[in-house]
Amino acid sequence: MAIITISRELAALGDETANELSKLLDYRFVDKHALEERIKSYGFSERKLEKYDERKPSFWASLSQDRDDYLHYLKTAMLAEAGQGNCVFIGRGANVVFKGVPGVLSIFLVAPDEIRVERVKSYFHSDDKRARQIVEQSDHDRDGFHRYFFDMEWKNPDYYHLTINTGHLHPALCAELIQGLKDRLITNDVESLCKVRIQEMTLAQQLVHHILYEKEIPIHFLEAAVSGGTVTLFGVANSQSLVEAAVSSAREVPSVTAVQSEIQVVQEYSVMP
Repeated sequence: MAIITISRELAALGDETANELSKLLDYRFVDKHALEERIKSYGFSERKLEKYDERKPSFWASLSQDRDDYLHYLKTAMLAEAGQGNCVFIGRGANVVFKGVPGVLSIFLVAPDEIRVERVKSYFHSDDKRARQIVEQSDHDRDGFHRYFFDMEWKNPDYYHLTINTGHLHPALCAELIQGLKDRLITNDVESLCKVRIQEMTLAQQLVHHILYEKEIPIHFLEAAVSGGTVTLFGVANSQSLVEAAVSSAREVPSVTAVQSEIQVVQEYSVMP
C-alpha cells in the first residue's frame, strides 16, 4: 500500500489536484468530510470540530481537554483510513502524522499570491481587497493550526518530498507529476513496509485510547511505540502505581506480546485542566 498527502495553500488547486490524482491512481480520496465523519463517529461533536478546523484554536479552546481529544481522534481517523489501503489525504497535517513512514509521499502545492487572489475572486465573487484578506487569513489559520498541533512550519519545504507551483499548471498535469514521482520512489517492497508500519501505528493508537479513554488512567503526554508485538510506553505519571496500571492495561490489548515502560514518575505533576 501507499499513501500520498497533499498540503496546499488556499487557491493552489489542492482539492482539484488531489481529486485528479486519486482517479489517476485509483486511490481513495480522504478529505475533510471523510475525516470529520469518522471523528464524529467516535463521539466528538460537530460543534467541537468547528473550533479546530485548520486553524489555531482560541485561547479558551487551547486550554480545553477538547484540544487533546481532537488531536487523538484526528490521528485515529487518519490511521483508520490508511488501514484500508492506498489513499490520498488532503490537509489536516497528514504529512506530519505519517512522517517517516515508508511508502508515504508528501506533496505541497503553492501558487503566486497574485494568481491565488485572482482565483479567490472567481471562487467567491469578491473584489480584490476582500480576496487578499481571504488569502491572508487562510495562510494565517493554516500556519497556526500546524504550529499549534504539530509544532511545524507549514510552508517549510523540509517536510515535503515535492513542492509544485500550480500557478500555470493544470491539476491533471500536477497529478501526472506526482504519479511519476510515486512510481519511482515507492516500490512493491516499500509498499509492504508501509502496510506493516501503519498496522504498528494503529496498534499504538489503540493502546493510547485504551489506557486514556477506556481505563481513564491519567498518564500525561502518553505515547506508544510498537515494533512487532513489543510496545514501549512513554509519558509522565504522578505515581509508580499509575505506571503499573498503564502497563497492565496495555497487556490487555490484542496483538501485544510484550510491554516496556519509559514512563517517568514525577510527584505531584499537574497540567492545565
